Amino acid sequence: MIPLPTITPMMVVLAISLAANAGLGWAYLGQRDDTTEARTALRDMEGQRDGARQAASACSDSVDDLRELADKRAREAVPARAAAASAAQGHNTRADEILAAPPPVPGDVCASAQARVDEWLKGRAKP
Repeated sequence: MIPLPTITPMMVVLAISLAANAGLGWAYLGQRDDTTEARTALRDMEGQRDGARQAASACSDSVDDLRELADKRAREAVPARAAAASAAQGHNTRADEILAAPPPVPGDVCASAQARVDEWLKGRAKP
């Protein structure tokens, strides 16, 4: 029979130390991997945040440009609106005159309407 080596207390302490160091090394590597993964995720999120900020800034700039364009068009439309209001006033006056006039053919609404349309068309044919 082969004699077995004697296990001394120093060997036990070294074995425990070796096991503890292996466990700590394993834990360190796991923590390092988690930290690296967290940093990468943080960089990705910062990139997304910066992209969202840029998009929001571009959108805000576009809204400002649209507001300026709308204000410019509103200023340019003032004369056209005034001309349209003036023309509408003339049309309203003419409509009031037509509605206030007695029917051309009393008792026959259709004939009266036809007579008014005929008169209106004659007025449009004049140069």
